[in-house]
Amino acid sequence: MPSPLVFELPAFLFGLLFGSFLNVCISRLPEHRSISKPRSHCPTCKKTIAWYDNVPLLSWVLLRGKCRGCGAAISWRYPAVELTVAAWFTLNTLLLVRIIRVFSTIGAWDPRNGPMASSTADNAIFNMVAGAILGFFLIGLLVMDWQTHKLPDAFTFPGMLVGFLLVCTQAIFLTPGEDDIHLNPRNDLRMSSPGSFAAKGNVFLTGPEHLVFGRLAAIVGAALLLLAVRGIYKAVRHQEGLGLGDVKLLAMIAAFLGFWPAMLALFVGIILCSVYAVTLIARKKAHSLTRLPLGTFLAIGGLFAAVFGGPLIAWYGSLL
Repeated sequence: MPSPLVFELPAFLFGLLFGSFLNVCISRLPEHRSISKPRSHCPTCKKTIAWYDNVPLLSWVLLRGKCRGCGAAISWRYPAVELTVAAWFTLNTLLLVRIIRVFSTIGAWDPRNGPMASSTADNAIFNMVAGAILGFFLIGLLVMDWQTHKLPDAFTFPGMLVGFLLVCTQAIFLTPGEDDIHLNPRNDLRMSSPGSFAAKGNVFLTGPEHLVFGRLAAIVGAALLLLAVRGIYKAVRHQEGLGLGDVKLLAMIAAFLGFWPAMLALFVGIILCSVYAVTLIARKKAHSLTRLPLGTFLAIGGLFAAVFGGPLIAWYGSLL
């Protein structure tokens, strides 16, 4: 097995590059500006940044956090975002490498050992790719909402689409019979595909149908839940209490992770936001009507659910 650095170092470097691009999105999308034109420039002196001053992380260190042209301070947000995305990409790669090691040890990774081995390998790769992409979107939205109280549609809608398309792609690689939903064999209703009652099987939904339709239901369910909360609050308080951006953000998390991980993200986000609100009120820096960046905390909850959601939900399910 090659050294982990063979996988993790490229992931870290790719993360820095994507983090640099994410900084452009964070700076421009909330203001509805193009992310391609004009080229990166100093916000103070407006001078275009040369390529050698635009190397992720390294340029900020060498320039000591200042613009080469005018000496204006460069926000610490830029290296922080780049490092965070790089760390997230590395974490997802590390998890994949560990799975490969385990499967290689027991021989389960070899597709010759059966279709389920190949399917397990495909799922591990899809989960790594989906986790990396989800982190990219969530880190961007986290910072955007914290700084501007905006969750741009240019990020949430593409995030939903990418998450759902990844699930559709994953469904293509399911092995025959994997994730099928079966009726009780004693049930009179027997069909192998929707609309076919002549078949002798007892499959109600095939694996791809189960995965795709289930994820679509998760997206709609997560969105409807927050829409209901939003509507009830408005009916009772006669004012907006929850932005539509938060609804789209939760739907995006559901597109990548599913319904119950999205509910875990919502739970963690609300707890963190509540702690933040109580802290502000205690310090007399906020009151009951102060607008809070809930989207930031939902994004943190989404990152938490992406890493710990599976084991936590399985543990909670075992208690029922």
